[in-house]
Amino acid sequence: MWYCPPDQEGRERFHQGQSADAYRFLGAHPVEEWGELKWHFSVWAPNARRVSLTGEFCGWDINAYPMEKQFDGIWELRLPARLFTPENDPDRFNYPDAADKLRSYKFAILGADDAWHMRADPYGFECEKRPNNASRLRSLEGYQWHDEKWMQKRGQWNPYRSPINIYEMHLGTWQRGEDGRILTYDEVAQRLVPYIQEMGYTHVELLPVMEHPFDGSWGYQVTGYYAPTSRYGTADQLRVLVDQLHQAGIGVILDWVPAHFPRDEFGLRRFDGTACYEHPDPRRGEMPQWGTMLFDYGRGEVRSFLLSNALYWLKEYHADGLRCDAVSCMLYLDFAKDPGAWLPNKDGGRENYEAEAFLRQLNETVYRECPGAMMIAEESTAYPRVTHPTYMGGLGFGFKWNMGWMNDMLSYIKMDPIYRKYHHDKLTFSLYYAFSENFILPFSHDEVVHGKQSMLDKHPGDLWRKFAGLRALYGYTMAHPGKKLLFMGGEFGQFIEWKDTDQLDWFLLMYEKHPQLREYVRQLNHLYRSTPAMYAVDDSWAGFKWLSVNDSDRSVVAFMRSAGRHTAIVALTNFTPQPYGDYRIGLPYDCELTEILNSDAREFGGSDMYRNPLPIRAEKTPHESLPYSCLVAAPPLATVYFKVTRIGKRRAAARAAAENPENPGDDRQIGK
Repeated sequence: MWYCPPDQEGRERFHQGQSADAYRFLGAHPVEEWGELKWHFSVWAPNARRVSLTGEFCGWDINAYPMEKQFDGIWELRLPARLFTPENDPDRFNYPDAADKLRSYKFAILGADDAWHMRADPYGFECEKRPNNASRLRSLEGYQWHDEKWMQKRGQWNPYRSPINIYEMHLGTWQRGEDGRILTYDEVAQRLVPYIQEMGYTHVELLPVMEHPFDGSWGYQVTGYYAPTSRYGTADQLRVLVDQLHQAGIGVILDWVPAHFPRDEFGLRRFDGTACYEHPDPRRGEMPQWGTMLFDYGRGEVRSFLLSNALYWLKEYHADGLRCDAVSCMLYLDFAKDPGAWLPNKDGGRENYEAEAFLRQLNETVYRECPGAMMIAEESTAYPRVTHPTYMGGLGFGFKWNMGWMNDMLSYIKMDPIYRKYHHDKLTFSLYYAFSENFILPFSHDEVVHGKQSMLDKHPGDLWRKFAGLRALYGYTMAHPGKKLLFMGGEFGQFIEWKDTDQLDWFLLMYEKHPQLREYVRQLNHLYRSTPAMYAVDDSWAGFKWLSVNDSDRSVVAFMRSAGRHTAIVALTNFTPQPYGDYRIGLPYDCELTEILNSDAREFGGSDMYRNPLPIRAEKTPHESLPYSCLVAAPPLATVYFKVTRIGKRRAAARAAAENPENPGDDRQIGK
C-alpha cells in the first residue's frame, strides 16, 4: 500500500477521532521520491523526547536513523528501500524469508519517563513470528481478488431474513500438518473450503487472526492490530483463504478486540512513556482481572486507531463482519472490578459514555462504508438496544450473542434429566426477550475450556445418553429463533476440552457415534438453510408459536416456526430418556404433520424405535389453548421436526366426504 500523505484536514480528523483510514499514512509505506523507491515511516508519539527507527538493517543502533517530530506529535522518516533489500532481489516490496531480518524494524522511543522503549509499529502490516516481536515491512499492493460476485451479492444481502449458521474456529488447532506442523492460511483453505461446503455452514468465524504473543490466548491479547499473525503465513495467504471461501459462497467473520490490549513492553502500553492508548487513571485504564489495559475512547487518536482498524479488515481483507469481543467491558466502567477500584462517569454512574459514543460511530461508519457487512456484539449483560439503530438510541450493532440463552441451556443440559422438570423455565424464559434484539445463539470457544467440558461431555449419563442429549440440544437450538454459531469440534463430538498445542481429535471419526453425530449436524445444517420458516422471521412472534410449553413433568417442549407463505415446521424436543409414544401437542389450525428429521434415527446413532412414519392429521381437539391437536411419537432425548401442510376448507370438506361416503355433504359447500 503506497503512502498517502495526509493533508491538514486529514491530520485533524485523526486527532479528532474521525479518521477511518489512518493506516494509509501511519506505519510503514513504500513511496517514490524523485524516481527513487523509499519507505516512509510515521508513528504517533506525542510526548516522546526522541524517536528513532532501528532494526537489523542498522544493527539495532538506536541513534542511526532519528525521526523528525511534526507539529501534531507524529514522527516521520523516509529511507531508501535499498537499505532493507538484499542485492538482486526481484521483489522490491515483499522479501523472501531469508531477508526477514533486513525488513524487521521497531521504533526506539525515548519517553517522557526518560527511559528508552523498543516498540513495534502500532500500524505495522506484518510482525515477526513469535517469540520475536518486531514489525516487518509489508506492502499490501498486488493481490488480485477473485470474489467480485460474492462482494456484489453481499451488498444487496439482507442478513436478518437469511440463514446464518457460523462455524467458529481457531486456525492453529483445527487441523495440522505432518508432525503437528501448523498449517498456513492457504493450506487451511484447501481443507476448510470443501469441509464447510459439505457441512452446510454459511459462515466461518475466525478467532482473532491479528498478531498476538501467546498461543493459549486464542489471539484475544492483540499486539499487532493491523498484522495477520505470522504463525499462519503472510497477508496474501490470508487473503487467499478469504478469497477461496467467498468463491465457494461462504462468508468470513473475524473476531476483533476493541476493548483491551496486553501489557507487553513492545506493545501499546505507555507507548511514549505516557498513557497514549489507555486511560491515564488506572481505575479506568487497567483491567486487573485480565492483566490487560483498557482503551481510552475519550481520546481522538485512539478512536481513529480502532475505527481505521475495523475498516482495514473489512476493506483490505474483504471480511464480511466483525465479532466485537468483550463489549460489556467497554460499556461498564465497573466491569469485573471491585468496589472502589473504578472511576464513575461525570454523572456518578457506571456507564462509559465515551465507549457508547465510539460504538455508535463505529457501527454507523461500517454500515455506511461496507454494504452487507455485519457487526456482532459479544455483550453479556442486558444492556438495552444493542442491535437497535443509532437514531433510535441504540448502539447500532447488527447482531448480539445471546449469552443469557446460552447460559440457561448449558446449565439445563448438565443436569440429570430427573431434575430437569424443576428447571423447565430455562427452556422457556428466552422467549420473553427473544425478539428484543437480533440474536445469534452461540455455543462458542469460551464454553469448552477451563473445566467447562466439551459440548458432548457436558451431558450426564453413559455415552448413548451423551450423544442423544447433544443431538437433541442441537435440534432444539437450530429451530429456536436466532442465528446459529458452533465452535469447531462440536459437530463430531470432540470429547476433551480445547487445547492450544494440538489439532482437534479427528481420529474420533473412526469410532462409533462420532461420524453419525457429524452426519446429523450436516443434515441439520442443510435443512436449516433450505427451510425459510427456520430463519426468515427470527425477530418477532410472527415466526414463532408455542405448541407445548408447560409440560415440565415430562420436560418436553414443542413449537411452530413459520414465515409467511413458506411451509411451516413443528419442532418437538424431549429432554428426558423416557419415550412417549402418544404425545399430544396443540396446533393453531387444521393441518397435517410429516416427520422430516428425527435425531433418534438409526443413521444418527439413535434407537430408531419411536418414529412418525406416516403423515399425522390434526384433530379438532383443543389443547394448550389451541383449537386443534394431534398425537405424535416423542423419542427419548431427541428432537423431531415435522413439515406442516395446512388443510384448507376445500380439502377438508373433500377429505370428510371421502372418509364418510354415506354422507358426502353439499357439493356447493365443497366448492367454496
